[in-house]
Amino acid sequence: MPQTPGRIYLTISVPLPLLSWESWLPGNNSNSSNNKDMAGIYLHIPFCKQACYYCNFHFSTSLAQQPALIKQMLREAALQKDYLAGQTVTSIYFGGGTPSLLKKEDLQQLLDTLYNTFEISPEAEITLEANPDDLTPPKLGELRSTGINRLSIGVQSFHEEDLRWMNRAHDSQQALQCIRDAQTAGFNNLTIDLIYGGPTLTDEGWATNVQQAIDLGVQHLSCYALTVEPGTALDQFIRKKKVAAVDTDKAARHFELLMQWMAKAGYEHYEISNFALPGWHSRHNSSYWQSQPYLGLGPSAHSFNGHSRQWNIANNALYIKSMEQDIIPFEIEELTPSMMLNEYIMTTLRTSQGCLLPVVAERFGVEKRDTLLNMARPFIDKGWMIFREEALVLTPEGRLFADGIASDLFF
Repeated sequence: MPQTPGRIYLTISVPLPLLSWESWLPGNNSNSSNNKDMAGIYLHIPFCKQACYYCNFHFSTSLAQQPALIKQMLREAALQKDYLAGQTVTSIYFGGGTPSLLKKEDLQQLLDTLYNTFEISPEAEITLEANPDDLTPPKLGELRSTGINRLSIGVQSFHEEDLRWMNRAHDSQQALQCIRDAQTAGFNNLTIDLIYGGPTLTDEGWATNVQQAIDLGVQHLSCYALTVEPGTALDQFIRKKKVAAVDTDKAARHFELLMQWMAKAGYEHYEISNFALPGWHSRHNSSYWQSQPYLGLGPSAHSFNGHSRQWNIANNALYIKSMEQDIIPFEIEELTPSMMLNEYIMTTLRTSQGCLLPVVAERFGVEKRDTLLNMARPFIDKGWMIFREEALVLTPEGRLFADGIASDLFF
């Protein structure tokens, strides 16, 4: 089936309720995460204690350049002060890498600079990605004092054999304890990552992982099939036949089970990989899926302002050297209307809201809306898609072919 290698696209069999399409139109305030005057800021912290075998994000296991890089990220924020054109920032996201490696002083300096440079909402969602082994009670207290109000914890599994196989830095006890400690410290907005389909994870083990998250009261889960990304250690191990190839049938089975368990527990499956209790959707990621503007700071970070996309160089030393000369080292791509429409189709089809035709008409024209609906009819006839409340929404079977369907609908 057409899909990214190792990643299975499925959804729950009971469709989630749609918001009215008017709430998604530009300028409508009924859904704050989709207001045209709202924006996000992403900060890429490219440092890790050790390399996970499956990861292909930009990072370094040497912390030697960390002080110099933080200094230049502060400079980049100042140089990019006009990028968001005065729009209110409703989400700040520290990603990586492992942002929880930063000292309190570094985090505070970064946040203070953002607040002094941009218009930040008093109710902004401020997320920090963290590894369980970093989240000691003293560290959690420091994070709370900076104003961070949401943690994204890279648990991946609560089983020791899985964590060893992935080359994670934490153990199963830390995976459990850090969540309890975070809740005790006052973090009431938690999301965790879980990986399924791995060779050491049985069906029973997967059930334990998911139930553990539910029992802990975690508000949000991001669940991913083990994916073999080119150039990763896992890719090399498979090529050299040191480990077996990913079992996509197992991954599909795990995902189907996941849908059932999460629906039963009351979680909303609002994007292919994301589940949340009502009211706890990720504001930052939701803005990506609805094409809202965001500024990326740091090596490899991406930015989008509505008409162009740019990305910084994925090299710490070259980023620092360039920024010392007040030159942001990025490449830029000006987006044509067709490119923006295609991206809207691709991202919204991943969500429970679907691709909203009134939004297509508003942003790209009535003719494009009518053409898109006509192109979608074969998929509707096959039962892979439904047309509901002015939206094109993939059915459970259609989610199996999400990438292929989206590409067939491109202009």
